[in-house]
Amino acid sequence: MLTKRIIPCLDVKAGRVVKGVNFVNIRDAGDPVEIARKYDEQGADELVFLDITASHEDRDIMVDVVRQVAEQCFMPFTVGGGIRTIDDVTRLVQAGTEKVSINTAAVVTPDIVAQTSRRFGKCTTVVNIDPKRVPREDFEKRAAAAKQQYEDVWGLAAPELPGDQEVVWEIHTHGGRTPVGIEAVAWAKRVVELGAGEIVLTSMDADGTKDGFDIELTRAVVAAVDVPVVASGGCGGPEHMYEVLKPIAEGGAGADAALAASIFHYGQYTVGQTKEYLAEHGVPVRVLSTGASGL
Repeated sequence: MLTKRIIPCLDVKAGRVVKGVNFVNIRDAGDPVEIARKYDEQGADELVFLDITASHEDRDIMVDVVRQVAEQCFMPFTVGGGIRTIDDVTRLVQAGTEKVSINTAAVVTPDIVAQTSRRFGKCTTVVNIDPKRVPREDFEKRAAAAKQQYEDVWGLAAPELPGDQEVVWEIHTHGGRTPVGIEAVAWAKRVVELGAGEIVLTSMDADGTKDGFDIELTRAVVAAVDVPVVASGGCGGPEHMYEVLKPIAEGGAGADAALAASIFHYGQYTVGQTKEYLAEHGVPVRVLSTGASGL
């Protein structure tokens, strides 16, 4: 049986790890290199590094910081934020990242997903999707305004929503600032067609709340695609990871991995403690045999 992955996330702004609630109210959490080293020692399965303002500020990702973190980590390392071209992807791979996470660029220029997959393989190609529940009326207005883009740019059919659907999971770009008129499940299917080998699914509604992952959203995406889905947004403790990782048939969301930030950054739990809880509840995880829970 494949083990489930526990992944700390470093949201980085101006060279510092930060964390907010619903993508706002940001506060400092520390130095990315030091934090990355700590999680490596605790037995994290992977690390995600997101430069959360690079796309919004229209600047390149901080490659020097990425290189420093990569030098300190011996676990798989995913980097996202500010990626606009295949050359940006190449620089990140050369700096030491195993995977790149594409979000805004995938919407603006979807072919970057296909280019990355062709050049570096599906295993390197991750798409981060940031959905938020919005009123149907607002979504339909944005979708109508983007009608030409659906076929010409995104390769999607115009959305057809059930008559009784009142809210829509609409994806957002530029660090959650820009709603684009695309429904999340449809977009997940599309990026997989383009060559994405993994999806990081971050619920904007749950982000930073510590109230638990968005099980309904995660379950819908997991059921729709045949690539690993990393659940992100809302983790308040190991029990929330248990709910999102356990199989759909058992009432969970069936995610392949769970990502968290606040509970690890501020010392509420270690990665080792989290994994021990999951193992005790029947979730297959890789547990260190060197007392990781005490780190």
